[in-house]
Amino acid sequence: MQIEKITNETHVNEFLDLAKDRGASDLHLRASRPPILRIDGKLHRLEHYSSFEAGELEEIFRSITTPEQRDIFTKELELDCTYSASGIARCRVNVLRQRGTLSLAFRLVPFEIPSIDELKLPVICKDLVLRPRGLMLITGPTGSGKSTSMAAMIDYLNENEGRNIIIVEDPIEYLHRDKQSTIIQRDLGDDTRSFANALKHALRHDPDVIVLGEMRDLETIALAVTAAETGHLVLGTLHTTDAAQTVDRIIEVFPHDQQQQIRLQVSQVMLAVLSQALLPRIEGGRVAACEIMIATPPIRNLIRDGKTYQIPNVIQLSNQDGMQTLDQALTDLVRNNIVLEDVAMLYATNCEQLGKSIRHSQQAGSNPPNSFQKPS
Repeated sequence: MQIEKITNETHVNEFLDLAKDRGASDLHLRASRPPILRIDGKLHRLEHYSSFEAGELEEIFRSITTPEQRDIFTKELELDCTYSASGIARCRVNVLRQRGTLSLAFRLVPFEIPSIDELKLPVICKDLVLRPRGLMLITGPTGSGKSTSMAAMIDYLNENEGRNIIIVEDPIEYLHRDKQSTIIQRDLGDDTRSFANALKHALRHDPDVIVLGEMRDLETIALAVTAAETGHLVLGTLHTTDAAQTVDRIIEVFPHDQQQQIRLQVSQVMLAVLSQALLPRIEGGRVAACEIMIATPPIRNLIRDGKTYQIPNVIQLSNQDGMQTLDQALTDLVRNNIVLEDVAMLYATNCEQLGKSIRHSQQAGSNPPNSFQKPS
């Protein structure tokens, strides 16, 4: 196989164009390695390219960053930024040093925002994002599509309601254009110093909706709860895997003597938690499996009383309210021939119960409530 030699003149756009053509979510560039793509969650090394030399990575780094960004990297030895490849994609870029050389990771963000229907998110997401107030959290591990799901919901709101929406991200990923709503997008670092600072000042900017790319610390979480209490719709993300863990994470970030009070506040302002995982589809690409918790009176009582361990049972029995467990979502994906059963088992919370549920749904041949839409 002929190996293509990389030169300092080789522009990163060539690799990003290749990544887009192959449906990759990420591009990794490291010294002494050829380019690496992440496709449907798996890493693929492009062996027909020669390995990078350290100087070539330095050249690429200089071509995608500003002098100010390079100064930050020199001081911090870490950098998060965005890079826009004309006609290809916007990218969230992370740069770090390893063993004295650069390592660059590009997350490709399409210019067009996918819709809720295209992502096959539960249809109740359309109703939730149109609510006038409350705290809605989108959770999941890194790379589970939280930002994409949140962007799809914001875009749906933008198309259907006239709201003043303020978004704070680190860094900005999807670019939103004003439709029915007015949207302000702030980049952490360039436009504001911290999520907490941005949230504090956003409350003085006449917002209807506040979107936080990540709720990282006590001050940000406390301000988000306060914003929801004062009549705003607040959307945010957390790196948690289910609704019960999400509620516990919010409570536990506070000092012990404040936790009972914050339980009461969260129980009153919580709107919903969407916890998702990305699974490889049978036909290629990936699809989200989502647990949905809606803050009904029984859920609010469990949060207030510190009985979050009972939340999964309530979700399982509350399909009529638009809720579903992760295993119920997995059952639907398997039954609709979107995901293989053995793949679904890797993400199940209870493999034995999931197997029974899949067999039962196949025999019944009926759609469970709040099911994913079948692919067209």
